[in-house]
Amino acid sequence: MKIVAITQARTGSSRLPNKVLKTIGEESLLEIQINRIKISKKITDIIIATTVKVEDEVIEKEAQRLGVACFRGSEDDVLDRFYQAVKLSKPDYVVRLTSDCPLLDGHLIDEVVELALIENVDYCSNTLDETFPDGQDIEVFTFEALEKAWLNAKLISEREHVTPFIKNNSTFHKEELFKATNFYSEFAEYKDVRMTVDEPEDFVVISKMIEEFGKEESWNVYAKYYVENESVGSLNSCIVRNEGYIKSIKEDLQK
Repeated sequence: MKIVAITQARTGSSRLPNKVLKTIGEESLLEIQINRIKISKKITDIIIATTVKVEDEVIEKEAQRLGVACFRGSEDDVLDRFYQAVKLSKPDYVVRLTSDCPLLDGHLIDEVVELALIENVDYCSNTLDETFPDGQDIEVFTFEALEKAWLNAKLISEREHVTPFIKNNSTFHKEELFKATNFYSEFAEYKDVRMTVDEPEDFVVISKMIEEFGKEESWNVYAKYYVENESVGSLNSCIVRNEGYIKSIKEDLQK
């Protein structure tokens, strides 16, 4: 079975430019994430999906250095970028990740994939009902679901964020086009932990986590540290989750 992980990455960011190439020690955030994805036993291939902009040549070079594939496509139509990245190989499942989540847990990826296989669903994630920290978001979907979304999604939010068309037309939302299920955390008390990097404060938090535990710990070890150390958690706890998606929804309404 072919299961391809795609992590989307670009240098352009209004809030924290070049964030995925910022380094902790001698490793970029992107490198830290790729190394943690490689822990997964179910992922058969990894693709870094970036844009065709000249500025993102550095992302392609980083992918080459890390020994993983790179695909370059549309900056704004990320759904098209994902589809074009795998349309020839047609994997059984695609795992969507975002490169601003350096401490993404490879073992957690396997758990979400395993649930997708057991339930035989078109879409499985731990984001339909958010019980995991922001920064541990994992979405697993069939190539057929991706292709249907690519053919039918019209809204800005659906194209920019890859999976809203699938989620909104799934059985989780009482629709019938896609069969979907959610993977729930046994540590739901950590759902408000922020482990993603969008703002300078986020980078400080990730740096402190790595300084304390290194780069190879389980996600819940970092989350427990965040919750139990107010001086760390207070640094970025006020930042809104899914801010980019909320912005896209507003753009949908303005069309």
